[in-house]
Amino acid sequence: MTTETPRPRILIAGIAGASLGTEIAKCLRHAGGYEIFGCDISPYAYGHYDPNFESTFLVGRGQYVSDLLALCRRERISCIIPGGDEPAVLISRAEDRFSEIGVRVCHNNAGLVDRLSHKGRCFEILSAIKIATPVTATISSLADLQGIPLPCIVKPATGSGGSSFVFYSRTYAEAELYCAYLRNNGRIPVAQEYIPHEGGEFTVGVISRPDGSCAGAIALRRSFNSKLSVAMRGDDFVISSGYSQGHIGEYPEICVVAREIAQRLGSTGPLNIQGRVATGGRFVPFEINARFSASTFLRTLAGFNEVDFYTRLSLGQAPRTEVAVLPQELKQ
Repeated sequence: MTTETPRPRILIAGIAGASLGTEIAKCLRHAGGYEIFGCDISPYAYGHYDPNFESTFLVGRGQYVSDLLALCRRERISCIIPGGDEPAVLISRAEDRFSEIGVRVCHNNAGLVDRLSHKGRCFEILSAIKIATPVTATISSLADLQGIPLPCIVKPATGSGGSSFVFYSRTYAEAELYCAYLRNNGRIPVAQEYIPHEGGEFTVGVISRPDGSCAGAIALRRSFNSKLSVAMRGDDFVISSGYSQGHIGEYPEICVVAREIAQRLGSTGPLNIQGRVATGGRFVPFEINARFSASTFLRTLAGFNEVDFYTRLSLGQAPRTEVAVLPQELKQ
């Protein structure tokens, strides 16, 4: 008589509606072989009503990590996956506490998560490692804006997922107004040179193994034909929304640059890069997050299930299939 091997019990922390967390659940359900649980600080989060979860739970904002640890013990969780930017930072800072109770954390290394969590600091790091980027700076005073070419984008240093609180500025006066608005609402403003969209905008997922080697990359060229994909549009600019629509293809020139960024940053897990093709044909990032992307289920449907791949690595198991591997060299 054979005994069935227990399925790993996966907890996704952060399961609000149309969010990263619920997309991660879809990827795990698509792969099969997991018991999937979710939690959120809101009792109204969409994930509480999502049939992809076996069960979901409410956790407190003020004692978030303590509640997660207690939940993991009680529900015998094997692995926890952050479902958003804020959970990713909080969980990464407490990774040792999860490890002590036998819970694996499925995310990038804690140092990189922390360094990239502040957009101003993120682009300082990219510049230091010789990655081509738009001019970007944290804005403390009007003088800080003078070094930013116009037009520019003003956005919060943290928590601008889905292009929330992102503004397009043609003048320094407009930029200062938006910076003041962010500061008045308890946010730190960052200004960034605007890259025209005509050359193409891409969202790229790079998955790296724990040893830092690249397992694969996949690119989606975004389409702005639908209002859903556009957060803001004018006669001469487009700001994309958090909803990715477009074409998934090989795009080797884009993926090679994305892989180079991941390697120089020391990525050891999921990395999502958003960028545009600037004058000269170079792919230039304007946003980087050391986590899975909300478009990850689209990638899964294209045969690139990065969530299943990295979850199994996090659990010490061999991946069921390899994700697409890039060519080692590409002539520029």
